[in-house]
Amino acid sequence: MGAEPPEKGVGRNAMRPRGKAFPLMNFLEGKTVYTEDDLVQISALQHILFCERQYVLIHIEQEWEENRFTAEGKVLHERVDVEHHESRRFFRQEYGMAVRSLRWGLIGKCDLVEIWYAGDKSVEKVSPVEFKRGRKKADDTDRVQLCAQALCLEEMFGIPVETGQLYYLQERRRTDEIIDGALREKTTALIDRIMKIREAGETVAAKYEKRKCDNCSLLDLCMPRSTGAGHKKVDRYVQAQLRLAEIPAQFPVEKIDAETS
Repeated sequence: MGAEPPEKGVGRNAMRPRGKAFPLMNFLEGKTVYTEDDLVQISALQHILFCERQYVLIHIEQEWEENRFTAEGKVLHERVDVEHHESRRFFRQEYGMAVRSLRWGLIGKCDLVEIWYAGDKSVEKVSPVEFKRGRKKADDTDRVQLCAQALCLEEMFGIPVETGQLYYLQERRRTDEIIDGALREKTTALIDRIMKIREAGETVAAKYEKRKCDNCSLLDLCMPRSTGAGHKKVDRYVQAQLRLAEIPAQFPVEKIDAETS
């Protein structure tokens, strides 16, 4: 999997929803609220689920490398993320919509948000749509990203977001995804892990896994083979030196008189 780049063009003031205003602080009353400076990019969830070291390199050490997969994904999102909208009487499509959640400490951009309105112009339903370059994955990396977008939209619009969709370019169709309790728990657990790593300032050690590492755009920066092997070699060297240091105590060596030698 080629890592997706962190979101670009997402400022601190994520776009507030059009239509009926929503009392944000009433919704957050009694809950932990992050400041603007604490917000984590939504893409970080996908990165940390794939590999914790990948998350650290991109979001803490600010390292990034393109490969064919990331370049293709970047082109796709640049086409989609141009901010514009299309609307009918009770339905609106917002492309490249900036979102955030002070409750969960998230900020990012949705490729597409579809909004349905009731007769009184209030928002009746909201659903995020995320575009991907490849095919549907067996793991939850894409679903977690979609769920994080849903958490942001729930806070911004003040209504539950129960479903979303993933559009895979190679399959050329949307797939419906349910934002259920299990997915929410997995997503919020990843958010907690990110916050702990960031607060601790940890640098996660490299561990080579062929299936993941060989397709990662950060392979040359991470150097999982040499880094992992290096730790083992250093450990063996230290242990050997400690053993050698014990030898003189067990087997005293006679001093040689320089004058008689």
